[in-house]
Order: sequence, then structure tokens, then C-alpha cells
Amino acid sequence: MAKYLLLKHYRGGPTPVTDMPMLDRWTPEEVSAHVQYMRDFAARLESTGEFVDSQALSPEGTFVRSDGEGRPPVTDGPFAETKDLIAGWMVIDVDSYERALDLAAELSAAPGQGGEPIHEWLELRPFLTAPPTITE
Repeated sequence: MAKYLLLKHYRGGPTPVTDMPMLDRWTPEEVSAHVQYMRDFAARLESTGEFVDSQALSPEGTFVRSDGEGRPPVTDGPFAETKDLIAGWMVIDVDSYERALDLAAELSAAPGQGGEPIHEWLELRPFLTAPPTITE
């Protein structure tokens, strides 16, 4: 089994097929249908042992770094911020990369406005694994 991270983005990545921001333009019923699709998807993967975790993220967030003196200043520098990009994630544990691709494609078809699949881009990233141990 290999673990993969499926990242949902607010924006960023390749040009979206459907550019309809959920929080700005979807009805409450459309948002509920989308969230229910995500819950049903996770429940199905949980029943197969492939689901690990998922969370939605608020668009608010802050970058923090240490100043070297124990006082972490807050900065919103001139760079792409995860609060602008990452809407949430799901961690899956599957038998193959191909299975991870299939699940990411299925999740991409979550419903949006009018119940139509949104075909959103998802970022699929494998977890790093420990390097092999060398024994003499």
C-alpha cells in the first residue's frame, strides 16, 4: 500500500474546466451536494480500507516564521499563499499509483453548480517513504 495526498485548490494549477468559485457563486444546496459527494466518496473508501483522512480548510491563514529570538513575526510576503490555494485534502492508502489516479479522477467529478461535475484539477502527491535500510 502507498499513501497519496489529494489536494483540492481554491485556485492555482492548470486552467480549470469550470471556473465557478464555490463560496462566491454556488447556492447553499449546491454546496451541500458537493460536500455530501465528498462524504460519500470518503465513506466508500473507508469501507475498502483506502481512506486515511480528509479535511476542508478555511480560506483564512497566516504565514509565520521564527525571527531567531523566539518571537515569530507574521508575514504575508509577495508569494502564493496556501490560504489562497489549498481548499482541503484527502489522504488515501492504495495498492498502486494507477488506483490513486482513478480515485483522484473520480473525486474531480464532484458536483458543482446545477449538479454538473466540476472536473476540478486535483494535485496527487505521494508520501515520501523511508529509504531502504542498509545492513552489512
